[in-house]
Amino acid sequence: MGITEANDKISYNLIRSARKTIAIQIAADGSVTVRVPKQCSRAAAEKFVEEKREWIRRKQRELEQRIWEQEEKKGQQTEWTPEEYLYHRMRAERILRERTEYFAGQMGVSFGRITIRDQKTRWGSCSARGNLNFNWRLILAPLEVLDYVVVHELAHRREMNHSDRFWKQVESVLPDYTWRKAWLKKNGDLLMSR
Repeated sequence: MGITEANDKISYNLIRSARKTIAIQIAADGSVTVRVPKQCSRAAAEKFVEEKREWIRRKQRELEQRIWEQEEKKGQQTEWTPEEYLYHRMRAERILRERTEYFAGQMGVSFGRITIRDQKTRWGSCSARGNLNFNWRLILAPLEVLDYVVVHELAHRREMNHSDRFWKQVESVLPDYTWRKAWLKKNGDLLMSR
C-alpha cells in the first residue's frame, strides 16, 4: 500500500561542522538533518541523501506508524497539553506541505496558500483560487490516508465537484484510494475527538 516516491524530494536541514563523515539524523517529528564536514558541497550532500532515500522514507514511515499506534492506545483522549498540540500542528504543517508539493507536481496542478486548521467536521477544502485548508488531525492518521486527502483536494484544482471525472483524477494518482477513503470514514470520528 506504499506510495512510489521516486520523484519525491526529501526536505532536510544541512549542518556543516568539524567532522569527517556525512550523517543523517531523523527527529521524532520525522524531520531530517544532514550533518556534513565543513568542506562538503551541497551537491555531495544531495547525492548522499538520494542514496539513502529508501532508508529515510522507511524510518519516517516507522515513526508515523509508531505515533499512530500510540494515539490508538490513548483511546478517546480529548485533552492535549499545549506542548502536544503544538507538536502535532507543526508536524502537520511540515508533512502536509511536503506531500502537497509532491502530489501537485505529480498531477501537474498548482495551488495557492496552505492553511492548517483546527476543524471538527472537515478534513480539507480547496477554494476557487486554489488555496488549500487541511485539518491538523490528519497527522494522527496513517500517511496513506493523509495522502488521500491531499490528492482529493488537489483533484479539485481540475474538477471543483465530485463528478466521475473528479474521482478518475483521484484514481489516476491513487488507484487504491477507496480503502483510504473507507478508513477515514470508519476512523474519522475517533480522530476528530482528539
